Amino acid sequence: MMIHRIKLAVLTISIAAVFTACQKEGPEEENFVGVEGISFENYPKIDGSTSARALIQMATYKLLGVRYDWDTDPWEGPGEWFVSPREEDIPERYREEFMNAATSNTHEAFMHLIDGEADIILTHRTLSPDEKAHAGEVGVTLLETPVASDAFVFIKNKNNPVKSLTVEQIQKIYTGEITNWSQAGWRDAPIEVFTRPRNSGSEEIFRTLVMDGRESAEFPEATVWMMWHVFREVLAYEEGFCYTFDNYKEVIARRPDSEVPRIAVNGVFPSERTVRDGTYPFVSQVHVAIRSDLDPGSMAYKLYEWLQSENAKSTIAECGFLPD
Repeated sequence: MMIHRIKLAVLTISIAAVFTACQKEGPEEENFVGVEGISFENYPKIDGSTSARALIQMATYKLLGVRYDWDTDPWEGPGEWFVSPREEDIPERYREEFMNAATSNTHEAFMHLIDGEADIILTHRTLSPDEKAHAGEVGVTLLETPVASDAFVFIKNKNNPVKSLTVEQIQKIYTGEITNWSQAGWRDAPIEVFTRPRNSGSEEIFRTLVMDGRESAEFPEATVWMMWHVFREVLAYEEGFCYTFDNYKEVIARRPDSEVPRIAVNGVFPSERTVRDGTYPFVSQVHVAIRSDLDPGSMAYKLYEWLQSENAKSTIAECGFLPD
């Protein structure tokens, strides 16, 4: 099966404005410049992480001249939103491939790229150690280039009054040295820690960006396997605490701070300004990756170059990321 796995709001804009922006029906954009010669027939095999899915989809449909809407899966309830193409804009022979397009996940996307099942991927992280080892075994090296920035945020239940934690407090919560909210300025109640599975984008970013070499305690019973389930757990448990990507929270899950608040770190709240000026301590980058032996004349390589260009920045921003 083909793997075409296919915010105008910034981080400081209100949730209402985000929701309004996400109803935009594309892809008409004044002065939009795409990839010359790209088509349904030669579109690269693209995959990526769930957190980068909106960018993958929107870029795909804009480049192919397909109108799109934002939609959600009615069977999942209030789960994830995605960029949905207009069926009539896709030639019939390509509809199954592009109408049912979806990303896999971060680890699978890297494995698909290494094994030649994908030409190009977009993820929130770079190769993990075991993925790098697999690439070495099969003689593959990758080019990984950042194209956008995003805040990595911590979320809590709305009934939790704690406004800010220090980096050290967050690290100690996940090493098991801080186990009770009374140690962080709230009531005497155990902290309900949630985590993501190893090799997921958010878990690996958490370990490298937040823990900075410190070994996290094991919380096997607290592993949340689907990204949007993080919000379900924090909504359900007053003492709940977890992490996610800000763009995913605002654009894909659409969970406003009134429902699932973010918490400041070292007294700095995540926003466009604090991400850009570096005062917010946890900033992740979205990377585009290809195999280093990819033909520079290929359409996949042209897409790789386009995603780094000025021409892609409006699309990146429309998805809620901060273009690099």
